[in-house]
Amino acid sequence: MGIKPGPKPIAESTGKEDKRRRVTPENKPKHPGLKEHDHKKGNNSLLV
Repeated sequence: MGIKPGPKPIAESTGKEDKRRRVTPENKPKHPGLKEHDHKKGNNSLLV
């Protein structure tokens, strides 16, 4: 899957492009709008 085209959202805190797309479970309360990401050991999809 390639990178999706389109404008990046603007971060409210900095006013710059927001590059975050996922959030770790422990930081989920700080960023409720982001999808949760839980990296499992030995699961590296970049090598596929």
